[in-house]
Amino acid sequence: MTHELPLLTAAVVGTGFIGPVHVEGLIRAGVRVAGMLGSSAEQSKQAAMRLGVPRAYASLEELLEDESVDVVHITSPNRYHFDQASKVLKAGKHVLCEKPLAMNSSESAELVKLAAESGRVAAVNYNIRYYPLCLEAADRVRRGEVGELFHVSGSYVQDWLFHKTDFNWRVVAEDGGQLRAVSDIGTHWLDLIQFITNRKVSAVCADLQTVYPERDRPVGGVETFSGKLAAQVPTESVPITTDDAGSVMLKFAGGGRGIMWVSQVTAGRKNCLRFELAGSKQAMEWCSERPNELWLGHRDRANENLLRDPALMGNLAKQHADYPGGHNQGFPDTFKQLFRDFYGYIAAGDFAAPRSFPTFEDGHREILLCDAILKSHQEQRWIPVA
Repeated sequence: MTHELPLLTAAVVGTGFIGPVHVEGLIRAGVRVAGMLGSSAEQSKQAAMRLGVPRAYASLEELLEDESVDVVHITSPNRYHFDQASKVLKAGKHVLCEKPLAMNSSESAELVKLAAESGRVAAVNYNIRYYPLCLEAADRVRRGEVGELFHVSGSYVQDWLFHKTDFNWRVVAEDGGQLRAVSDIGTHWLDLIQFITNRKVSAVCADLQTVYPERDRPVGGVETFSGKLAAQVPTESVPITTDDAGSVMLKFAGGGRGIMWVSQVTAGRKNCLRFELAGSKQAMEWCSERPNELWLGHRDRANENLLRDPALMGNLAKQHADYPGGHNQGFPDTFKQLFRDFYGYIAAGDFAAPRSFPTFEDGHREILLCDAILKSHQEQRWIPVA
């Protein structure tokens, strides 16, 4: 894939934690950003000024009327995704939406249908696929180097909701959905593992945990990942039903077992995703805190530690590794690489071609997985994925 992108123009909806990350990734990928839309005209103005973006939109309608915008990135709170993505597609623009794609599987199914009917290109931002060594792991599986899948284990753990006073809209079911740790970070792990193994999860057995049945919400709100500030302002107690942590056993179509642990209350873990895959020929282990190393395990010879180096990787990973070995790539680079893939596909113009980026279909399947996980937890039994 070439890194030369067409003169396409994007606009970003959402000015919180992840919206500015999209803006930076777009600029680094060579895509023009026309403007920003926040929760108010003033929020839009402040974000546009801070990020050096030309225009601050007062409403989604104003953004969609901007004929210079080809693609809209949706990074707003979860409850807005369905309505905003629907309007973007109906306006004839391409869309890239943050996960989860919608609040429930009925909405996500409707978005899949609408995207297909619109003739536009639609993607979900499962950016973790685009760490070069995650791509290398997937490529090794497809080349048969790992052999048959025995099992996979791993976790995604954070500590930003460790204190009772840590608060964000995501913890409230009405705003973020009935699941939180599983939906917010667990879906990243599940998408990555299904991508790497090239197998879909067919059944789940879940046990989830809400550590704080009540949390202290700052009066006036608090930004994502800054919940510690809540201790310094007046608060009100809010009942919480969403999951802080949990484990999910997995069965894969075609064979193989797995287990995932998620937590947003693990002290000291800021943002740690890890997986270990065991196959009939070798094992592989990767951790997002050491993203430029891929451990390769062997029974009958010495283990290996593959450092991210384009000269040592296969073609799939090589095209997403911009720097020589020893020059690390990290979290912001995954957005740039996903955007290059997505915008390169739009530029090619053949929308019937296979899509290498995460699609609305992938986003819909993740919500079906979440439905099964929630039902499994509630009924304490294995549940097949619809």
